[in-house]
Amino acid sequence: MNDRQQVILQWVNDKQRISVSELSQICQVSEVTIRHDLNQLEQRHYLRRAHGFAVAIQTDDVDTRMMSNFAQKQKLAKFAASLIRDGETVFFESGSSIALLAQYLADKKNLTVITVSSYVASLLKSMPCDVVLLGGMYQKTSQTVVGPLTRLCLQQMNFSKAFIGIDGFTDTTGFTGRDMLRADVVNTVVAKGAENIVLTDSSKFGQINLNPLGPVSAFSHVITDEALPETFRQQLTHLGIKVSLVG
Repeated sequence: MNDRQQVILQWVNDKQRISVSELSQICQVSEVTIRHDLNQLEQRHYLRRAHGFAVAIQTDDVDTRMMSNFAQKQKLAKFAASLIRDGETVFFESGSSIALLAQYLADKKNLTVITVSSYVASLLKSMPCDVVLLGGMYQKTSQTVVGPLTRLCLQQMNFSKAFIGIDGFTDTTGFTGRDMLRADVVNTVVAKGAENIVLTDSSKFGQINLNPLGPVSAFSHVITDEALPETFRQQLTHLGIKVSLVG
């Protein structure tokens, strides 16, 4: 994927639907060139084409999800990394914002990271920390493990902080996830009683998904961006959850 295609994918993921003519103006290239880029991106399942438009797709592919609000997710990850102390054992779930945490651990000493994500583990290979990659049934698209074996592994592990991604939140549903098996992993983590920290961009708030993550009372901290509507900030605060808005 070239630089222009990365820009295109960023705009498509952010706006969900964008015209070829608008992308042409943004990238300062012809509509013919944009259509060629869109064809390549569609062939690789990064987006889908509609007449005159590019449309975002719901996907579990970490690279694709990371491209949505990428710059903001970097800021969230940097802030989250500042909460990790030397000598800690922490758990990283498989969200795209959480994967970016890996690039901000270079100054940590005697750190151990437990994760269910082979993607996260690969990003940590150059970091000065120990990595524990858990076993289980491998989901190829999300590059994460799930299932009874993963649950059993987690029950044998201890950690002080858990960084968790979500797919939705409303005041009636609480935190929710799209994938049933990954939700089961999150709920196993939450049941450990560590400091559970939600790390996500604000686009997830107001969305409803099938699988509950929680209970909400098990989460102590939400790290998100400043675009979070005030209503949701108040709801989270009322629930006793600390909210950090990162600009």
